[in-house]
Amino acid sequence: MLSKASSAVYLALCVHSCVMTFSEDPYMSRAKRLMSETPLIDGHNDLPWQLRLKFNNELNKVNLTKLNTTHTNIPNIQQGRLGAQFWSAYVPCGAQYKDAVRQTLEQIDVIHRMCQKYPETFMFATSSQDIMEAFSMNKTASLIGVEGGHSIDSSLATLRIMYQLGVRYLTLTHSCNTPWVDNWLVDTGSEPSQHNGLSPFGKEVIMEMNRLGMLIDLAHVTVTVMKQVLDMSKAPVIFSHSSAYSVCPHKRNVPDDVLRRVNETGGIVMVNFYNDYVTCSRTAKLSDVADHFDHIKKVAGAGVVGFGGDYDGVTRVPEGLEDVSKVPNLVAELLRRGWTDEEVKAALGENLLRVMREAEKVRDSLKGTDPNDVPIPYDAVKSSCRTSYGYSNAGVAPSLSTVALTLTLALQALITASAL
Repeated sequence: MLSKASSAVYLALCVHSCVMTFSEDPYMSRAKRLMSETPLIDGHNDLPWQLRLKFNNELNKVNLTKLNTTHTNIPNIQQGRLGAQFWSAYVPCGAQYKDAVRQTLEQIDVIHRMCQKYPETFMFATSSQDIMEAFSMNKTASLIGVEGGHSIDSSLATLRIMYQLGVRYLTLTHSCNTPWVDNWLVDTGSEPSQHNGLSPFGKEVIMEMNRLGMLIDLAHVTVTVMKQVLDMSKAPVIFSHSSAYSVCPHKRNVPDDVLRRVNETGGIVMVNFYNDYVTCSRTAKLSDVADHFDHIKKVAGAGVVGFGGDYDGVTRVPEGLEDVSKVPNLVAELLRRGWTDEEVKAALGENLLRVMREAEKVRDSLKGTDPNDVPIPYDAVKSSCRTSYGYSNAGVAPSLSTVALTLTLALQALITASAL
């Protein structure tokens, strides 16, 4: 049996050991400090889709402070220090040519109502300035991204309406071709190319997005589309939830030559946490995600990388990144790997803020430009579910705007070729 003196010494050693055990990792302390100075901006979260699947968007039946069947809830958001989130207004490709626009509007509505129901947590945001204002108020800036070009039903007017409702990016396609753009599955060989990238109308969509100030999201498109958009967009682009192809050769990821072009044009690739895109297998660890951050930084610089977790849109996430509360662990891991404070702050939010500000500058420079109001050629969308009202000679000839755009792009290509 220990003497009283020995017992006191033993107790002191136990207390010291416990203090050492539970003292915070210095990298985590540093991560939290940086996250208190710069907003963590995540490019893609599918909680709104989960609200439709589980509750049919009936928010009165949901308590986001207690919800425990999703990656995302208010306690996890707060623990994860989420400064800003692009919430995905997503509807499946099966809605294409049917009720995609209505269902997308309902997803936009549920995001607005989520912000209204929890004003102490969320602040609806549509600009870089709004993000910083929400951050200063210790709220999560809530932006909208529409995931899939099928959601606009090949209508520039619908694109404009969605912008007016607060949508700030459009993912050009999801996992289906639209009447104007090819999707990533074309690169796997499982689907045929319909447009060799973008159709002439697809290029008009890009120009109208520039005019509006809507970010162009190249997640889910073919490499051909990536390069076409990078060549023609006046504003920087985003990949809202894609990773590095050289680390995991999945066609949803971004190859090195495209990463370099993103750097040259001032865009951003926001790393996806889905195991299948992280390790090309069913399992992954936090360190595997950090490998993608390291690779993108090595190839294209720290100014190109961001966070695009894809929480609540995927079925498998890495060990150590089980839900949105765990993201500070990844920030600490980057610091542990030698990332500087400046590089981490760039990835957290400064890169995305820069991209938004540049898109806003392009929008402001195009204020005198009229909206494009020429519809897609009727033959491109003709079906038994669609009427031809408004087409004077439906399907007979392409619009003058389309012809002019095609000639302009051809001329630009000739000028570029001659310059080389």
